[in-house]
Amino acid sequence: MPRKFNFGAGPATMPESVLLEVQEELLDWNGLGLSVMEISHRSPEFIEIAKQAETDFRDLLSIKDDYAVLFTHGGATMQNAAVPLNLASKDGIADYVNSGHWAKRSMKEAERYTNVNVAASSEDNNFNYFPEQNSWTVSEDSSYIHYTPNETIGGLCLRSIEYSNVPIVADYSSGILSEPIDIDKFSLIYGGAQKNIGPSGLGFVIVKKDLLGNAQSITPNLLNYTLIHEGESMSNTPPTFAWYVAGKVFKWLKSLGGVEEIGKINNRKAKKLYQFIDDSNFYENNINKENRSIMNVPFLLGNDDLDTKFLSESKNAGLLALKGHRSVGGMRASIYNGLPEEAVEALIEFMDDFEKKNS
Repeated sequence: MPRKFNFGAGPATMPESVLLEVQEELLDWNGLGLSVMEISHRSPEFIEIAKQAETDFRDLLSIKDDYAVLFTHGGATMQNAAVPLNLASKDGIADYVNSGHWAKRSMKEAERYTNVNVAASSEDNNFNYFPEQNSWTVSEDSSYIHYTPNETIGGLCLRSIEYSNVPIVADYSSGILSEPIDIDKFSLIYGGAQKNIGPSGLGFVIVKKDLLGNAQSITPNLLNYTLIHEGESMSNTPPTFAWYVAGKVFKWLKSLGGVEEIGKINNRKAKKLYQFIDDSNFYENNINKENRSIMNVPFLLGNDDLDTKFLSESKNAGLLALKGHRSVGGMRASIYNGLPEEAVEALIEFMDDFEKKNS
């Protein structure tokens, strides 16, 4: 049966070659006579998998030695608590840029552990733009400023950061490895794996080592970055299978030419889809063009009554998970690294045909 195209926001499409490798090794990894899911996380074999995955991740993003790389449980939502617990004090203050659903979730969780100041917000216009960086109001003695470079739901992004007055923290769940970024501008980057890295259940944290050692006393051990770093991300049993698959995705990316090359592919995919939408009188994307995501492309139909028909017919055409988030409605095409360019071309062809039949 031919594989269909998954436009879901996550868990997302995996590179087919990676899935085939995993399938081939599933029952007998590296001649052990066991699946990688069955070997101890403390065995020499798995420790080598983990070390190689970190090495490749560092290579892809040019992560220097003054940063710790942590592989964690729970994805980005767990880090919404871990970040303020590790970087801020209960009586201190942290600044947050409110750019949409996930930024608000981060803020709400942080409020449980420190004082939160909204440094900037685009909620006044339904999050269709990213607040200009020169408008951000950062608190005196701020522990850090947090922003969400890519809002998965709204399809909003800020692709470069220039702010340097305080430590910069970013939720890179849906943007990591999608195009080159300058890690040196950040004090901490975190995210979930289930969009561009691998299966769900695995998270990552890239944090400057000089920020370690300041966790609040109430911080659970499994959220304490210092302890996770000292334990080489194995303070307890990690999500070993997801970590193993992530390592294969890193190898796949390197074989393509790394983040720079996948960035070219991703920008090309996004440009094709946005161009079609902009040229159409039937589809619409309301995001400020300068802030459009190259990973998540929401769009509305000219007639909301056709949404159900669009989803039904697109599913029959092998184009899956195009329904937009309930908070914004319409459609959303998530076009992560693992989704081939031919999938975007197939979507455009379907959208064009649907428009002609329903205009």
